[in-house]
Amino acid sequence: MTKDTEFCFEDKPHEECGVYGIYGAEGRNVAGEIYYGLTALQHRGQESAGISVTDTCGSRGNIRTIKGMGLVHEVFDEEKLSMLKGNVGVGHVRYSTTGGSVPENAQPIAMNYIKGSLALVHNGNIVNAADIKESQLLRGQAHYTSTDSEVLSYEIISERVRTGSIEEAVLRTAGRLRGGYACIVMSPKKLVGIRDPYGIKPLILGEKEGAFILASESAAIRDTGGRVIRDIEPGEIVIITGEGVRSDRSLCGKIHAHCVFEYIYFAREDSVIDGIEVHEARMKAGQALFKRDAVEADIVAGVPDSGLTAAEGYAKASGLPFSLIFHKNSYIGRSFIKPTDRERKAAVHMKLSVIGSKVYGKRIVLIDDSIVRGTTMKQIIDMLKNAGAKEVHVRISSPPFLHPCFYGTDVPSSGELIAAEHSDEDIRLSIGADSLKYLSIEDFRVMTGDLSLCTACFNGVYPD
Repeated sequence: MTKDTEFCFEDKPHEECGVYGIYGAEGRNVAGEIYYGLTALQHRGQESAGISVTDTCGSRGNIRTIKGMGLVHEVFDEEKLSMLKGNVGVGHVRYSTTGGSVPENAQPIAMNYIKGSLALVHNGNIVNAADIKESQLLRGQAHYTSTDSEVLSYEIISERVRTGSIEEAVLRTAGRLRGGYACIVMSPKKLVGIRDPYGIKPLILGEKEGAFILASESAAIRDTGGRVIRDIEPGEIVIITGEGVRSDRSLCGKIHAHCVFEYIYFAREDSVIDGIEVHEARMKAGQALFKRDAVEADIVAGVPDSGLTAAEGYAKASGLPFSLIFHKNSYIGRSFIKPTDRERKAAVHMKLSVIGSKVYGKRIVLIDDSIVRGTTMKQIIDMLKNAGAKEVHVRISSPPFLHPCFYGTDVPSSGELIAAEHSDEDIRLSIGADSLKYLSIEDFRVMTGDLSLCTACFNGVYPD
């Protein structure tokens, strides 16, 4: 499956990936815990998965890695996990925004160098990766790289050769980075986590039975039996060793810009990111939609799964009944999605079907989190009208997409964004809705309070 076929099917932005790392006591095997942590983060990336481990009491520099294309359970089985013996490890699930969807770009990136070895997992985009690679070329240290994660790995190695520790190499490298990222670096004796100074990408610190965990979401820590300690601060570098956790905050700044789409779409409902519960934020988005523009209707429904919570919030604020009007087939595999228009349309009908008795003769408020190209929404409205829905009023729990994202979210160029090329009325007519309204940027304050947000994909104001 190519990235384009998946994107056209779901007509959604995609997160680049999820990261998970754990440092346990000597003698502990952490591969199984990483496996379950990655399973909890599967929604953040479905193209590839990988795990690297090392044993701090074993031979120095021995990092073992297994990775491949597919979902976590497709890449790993008991036999493969049994080959990954070690008390420290990192894992990754990937959706590509830079570099193709090929095995060579799966992570972790594990490398040997003159002073040892490292494995790196990375979420986000390094905006100035090309400049860093050019600098490597001028120093005679450039390598063939197709992703910014590889550029980052080589830069850390370059610094490590000249410095006294892996954390110093990460600090010196991070000081030159621009973009949104969360990264975990594993050396034979340490685990180092770094979050970009704006806090665009999330990174959470947790603990389980004396082991320390770093993960993209709190849900992944809880799912593996851990306890959430706190969010890593924007710009903070966390160093985990057998002696515990320490931090370097020299890159922390005062300007933050957390990705608003973590709360709209990306993160799991049960995650808490930077003190904001995702489920509660989505409920508030639905309530704000109603307060901004009420409409006479009979029921409120959401597009599974991303629109359901906002729809519940809208129903709560409006007093209208909330109804589950779709059956979602969760067993449609990724290989089912085909590249032709006819097969894409068939795939939508196979994945979602309308419960006719719930929509016949009804005026429906239909909630979804976003419209990118509008292709899928049009098909869903056609399905509802064909099933006898009297009216379909579309409400979107985010503003219109007008600008691309450069920080690790796969929002396409402006020319591919329907809202960037067409008016709201043109879009309404195109998708066949009886009315169409969006959430306002001002409503984000209702969702996340005073948390500073990156809203560049909506207003073109980029933090970097």
